[in-house]
Amino acid sequence: MNVKRYFAPTAREALRELKEELGPDAIVLSNRAVDGGVEILALPGEAVGALQAARRTAAAEKTAVAAKPAARAVAPEPFAQPGALAPEAAEDDFHVSLSALAANAARNAARPAPAAPPQPVIRPFSPPRIETADFAMRSRPAPASAPAPADDSGSARVRELQETNARLMAELSGIRGMIERQLAGFAWGETRRQAPARAALVGELLEAGFSAATARKLAEAVPEAASRGEAREAASAMLDRMMRAHASDEDVIDQGGVFALVGPTGVGKTTTTAKLAARCVVRHGASRLAMITTDGYRIGAQEQLRIYGRILGVPVFSVRDAADLRQTLAGLRNKHMVLIDTMGMSQRDRMVAEQAAMLSGAGDVRRLLLLNATARGDTLDDVVRAYAGDDLAGCIFTKVDEAASLAPALDVAVRHRLGIRYLTNGQRVPEDLHLPNRAYLLHRALRGQGAESPWHLNGDETGMMLAAAGGS
Repeated sequence: MNVKRYFAPTAREALRELKEELGPDAIVLSNRAVDGGVEILALPGEAVGALQAARRTAAAEKTAVAAKPAARAVAPEPFAQPGALAPEAAEDDFHVSLSALAANAARNAARPAPAAPPQPVIRPFSPPRIETADFAMRSRPAPASAPAPADDSGSARVRELQETNARLMAELSGIRGMIERQLAGFAWGETRRQAPARAALVGELLEAGFSAATARKLAEAVPEAASRGEAREAASAMLDRMMRAHASDEDVIDQGGVFALVGPTGVGKTTTTAKLAARCVVRHGASRLAMITTDGYRIGAQEQLRIYGRILGVPVFSVRDAADLRQTLAGLRNKHMVLIDTMGMSQRDRMVAEQAAMLSGAGDVRRLLLLNATARGDTLDDVVRAYAGDDLAGCIFTKVDEAASLAPALDVAVRHRLGIRYLTNGQRVPEDLHLPNRAYLLHRALRGQGAESPWHLNGDETGMMLAAAGGS
């Protein structure tokens, strides 16, 4: 195997060289401190695949050998020593076939008899007693408790090899993860010594709810010699550049079009639809707007939207399927804006894809994804992945007033490059719908935890979290 050696003054630099040359799938075999720095031995990721392929080939060959019938055993030559077997016979647990012995006896009988002694030599061809008994046992039907035939034993050996390979790979993965965590700990210790403000900032970002990937990216914008205040300002400026917040509703309300509000159950789609409708009525009048509901499952969902429609003086239509939706939209093509309230469903429900197909097949329909600001970051990640698509026109943060921090929602919007269209912070229609304010979002996202908070990270806990998330 092609073992690579990397040497650098620090473990972080050696690990960076290793990843650049061998990729993130490389296997670290060892690391140790040497004179002048750190030495790391590693294998390319393909080496594990080659090892598995070699083991599979060996297992297949053993299976083929085990599957050969006992008749492949070759009897000894006429003048072999009694009981001597050919190599192939030795591989089959030293079983001698009577048919093979009889064939050799016939060949020897056809040869001219030796001059002396006149008697033919037949002793080498007499089957030993244990082999005759073994042949008799194989001739009888096997009882229920008899051992498995040769084919089954071969399959058992293959399964045993596969299980061994799986255990080996699991152990290698565990060793690799342990070494990477150790190296990440070394790198974190160096970061705390060389750039204490940057290290403290990473801890604050993780406390707030940012992912490790975003926290590392924001920390890279902080100079090593920066103070705590300068570090926060640099991170805030970097996050502001990464964020896509729309300060006006020109793209939605003023330009108009067909918009479908989508998202998981309970995220506030119906109420937000009514808020957007009220905003459009104030700007363009009730006659220029129509609302559609596709929620035929939730009790009272259609009636709730119809109540909002009567208050605003806006017609509300109910559709059942894609054909009904296309027909309804065709009749509303003269409207400035059409809002579609969709049925809420889990992001893991296969009906999410069916809903997206229905909306895209109905014409030029753009979707607005509602994200619950109180949800965890990994949950919001699942939601965005489930509802992703080219027709996604942006996202709306809901329940902002209930969230302790906006870091998870803002982190997901930044990493998935989603435009933030609106924020909602209550149930009032239409007062509790707001355009995103960058200063407010940054303040709510970067607000740290107090020292008395159980979510506050102390000492090396930040490094442990970074190591668990895949390095420093």
